[in-house]
Amino acid sequence: MATLRLGTYSLFLTVIVWGTLLGGIAYSHLVYFPVYLSALPDSAVVVTGPYGLHESRFWMTVHPLLILSLIVALVLNWKSKSRRKLILITLGVYILVLVVTQIYFLPELRAFEQSPESKLSPSEWVARGQRWQRLSWTRGVVMYAGILPLLLPLTKPVIADAHRRS
Repeated sequence: MATLRLGTYSLFLTVIVWGTLLGGIAYSHLVYFPVYLSALPDSAVVVTGPYGLHESRFWMTVHPLLILSLIVALVLNWKSKSRRKLILITLGVYILVLVVTQIYFLPELRAFEQSPESKLSPSEWVARGQRWQRLSWTRGVVMYAGILPLLLPLTKPVIADAHRRS
């Protein structure tokens, strides 16, 4: 029974870290990216130079913490089939988003940062930036939905599957 109690605490912690990630997503999409991607290549100054913003520090901190908390929550809730399933759903969503981010979103961000050295016209950069933002909003909605399976187990009493059979 102590493992399930620890499992509940681990879910709380994972929800807090996921919520921190969602806060970063909301801030980035409402404040940071509209300015940064508004007038490329000129607006690339937001991330370049001695006073450029480097939001990667936030992401490089929150992602490992979230991965670790998801793994710990999964291990500590393994005995509960229903919790295990919900945590695996969230983990699957998260892995999918991370893969898509690595394939499309991060390479585009690197290109945006280097846009002042590019031969592309400003109108092409603005169009790319707008497309990136639209797709990233979709990614953000998926991440917001991804917290739901973590919240569901916290609304029900904890019953270990092994105890149900007896």
